[in-house]
Amino acid sequence: MRVAVVTFPGSNCDYDLYKAVQQVGAEAEFVWHRERGLDRFDAVLLPGGFSYGDYLRPGAIARMSPVMEDVIPFAEKGGPVLGICNGFQVLCEAGLLPGALVRNDSLKFRSHDVRLRVERVDTLFTSDYAQGQILRIPIAHGDGNFEADTDTLKALEDSGRVVFRYVDASGEPTEAANPNGSWHNIAGITNEAGNVLGMMPHPERAMEELLGSTDGVALFTSLVSSLSGASA
Repeated sequence: MRVAVVTFPGSNCDYDLYKAVQQVGAEAEFVWHRERGLDRFDAVLLPGGFSYGDYLRPGAIARMSPVMEDVIPFAEKGGPVLGICNGFQVLCEAGLLPGALVRNDSLKFRSHDVRLRVERVDTLFTSDYAQGQILRIPIAHGDGNFEADTDTLKALEDSGRVVFRYVDASGEPTEAANPNGSWHNIAGITNEAGNVLGMMPHPERAMEELLGSTDGVALFTSLVSSLSGASA
């Protein structure tokens, strides 16, 4: 399995993603934002960071990068695409996911561990988790407040496209557990087809006990297992 890790000017989590992919036994390759052609890859990952310095708004300029001219059709054809933090923002700007990520309600950059509840385990990215499992994953963002209109939020909930939700220690989606003000405590969503996932927390930073958590590992093993099964 070969995975593309896209690097934009200002990306700072691309190497973390690269190592996470390698850790679960897949082959990772960096793809610079000006490069074209993704046919040789089985999945595409968009990392966190501050692409283009977050000018205009996070993800707005990265969405116009040459590589996105291939990421969009790759996703539309069913190819797995994962966007983390800034990558999530890029996916929303590109129209591959609904809604928008706006300024945290605290108006402050938030960098700490949060708890997430796994809402779905029947996706390419979550099959190795347990339904309702509580994860501890770090965040690091200033614009992670997920917002959408009422109809979009209802559609996301009704169709089960909310994959991760901010919760407290008991697994409840409380206001205190919400680090950024995201509506419905949403931390990660998929597109209608289920092959595109965007999430604000950083699973690639929760791969080793030395870093405080291994709760991110199953996301990457899930992807490998799903693709291995599809090619079998």
